[in-house]
Amino acid sequence: MRKKRIVIALGHEALGTTLPDQKVAAKKTAKAVADLIEADCQVVISHSNGPQVGMIHTAMSEFCRLHPEYTATPMSVCSAMSQGYIGYDLQNEIRTELLNRGIYKTVSTVLTQVCVDPYDDAFYHPTKVIGRVMSEDEAEAEEKKGNHVIKYGSGYRRIVAAPKPMDIVEMDAIRALSDADQVVIACGGGGIPVLMQANKLKGASAVIEKDLAAGRLAKLLDADMFVILTGEDKVCLHYNTAQETPLDVMTVEEARAYIADGEFEEGTILPKIQAAVDFIGDSAVKKVLITRLDKSKEAMAGATGTIIKKG
Repeated sequence: MRKKRIVIALGHEALGTTLPDQKVAAKKTAKAVADLIEADCQVVISHSNGPQVGMIHTAMSEFCRLHPEYTATPMSVCSAMSQGYIGYDLQNEIRTELLNRGIYKTVSTVLTQVCVDPYDDAFYHPTKVIGRVMSEDEAEAEEKKGNHVIKYGSGYRRIVAAPKPMDIVEMDAIRALSDADQVVIACGGGGIPVLMQANKLKGASAVIEKDLAAGRLAKLLDADMFVILTGEDKVCLHYNTAQETPLDVMTVEEARAYIADGEFEEGTILPKIQAAVDFIGDSAVKKVLITRLDKSKEAMAGATGTIIKKG
């Protein structure tokens, strides 16, 4: 009998912000992941990278400013760097936690490229803020390079597009590792955004919403369950108001209606619900669980969290 295959999307709470934060957070995350592996699940992990890729982009931009002889670092390369160093911490902490429990499994990070559509509307309406605060002169220089900037407090910051994920280049490798019952970390930060140009992949100046990429990963992997770990116990209607209502269960039809009504905030819970709906599709058996990282074990047992299913 095939093991239950689960794709886990880790949020910011699972990784922290600074390097020391990340080391501490990765240890806690490893315990939650190990609980699922110990329950005899095949696990594939995706994760956010917002603070990390921002730090890398800022550092590389500053280096280029101080040393003009070096070229600027593209967003796709910054994304690749973030996948590498986040994966490094996660895979080592998960491996250690598993060995402490008497479980030996190889844990691997796959540097993952995700194809996007060059005609995606997002490229015409960039929204994702990245990098450091710039002066007006620096902002003008960025615009001369063809980049987009917005006013940010007393300065300016660069913004990039957030196109939808279309395909995952390394999908066969991820599937082979998962089929071999190994633990895989993939599509970190939404994946490295690339454009397909004949036989060549070209890095795109963009970031991909990590929940949408994780949902796409779960769908292509034919996962049984998609688990989104966030900062709240459950999905709530009327969040942060006196009428806040936690949800134990939500159907796909209800989720679509809530999205149409503008119930979920863009950039936070909305992409998670969209990813859940896309993953389930018309399946009567696939489910999505949304809950807090430190409540994942209880949520898998049905004690907390929000379950999304077809009906």
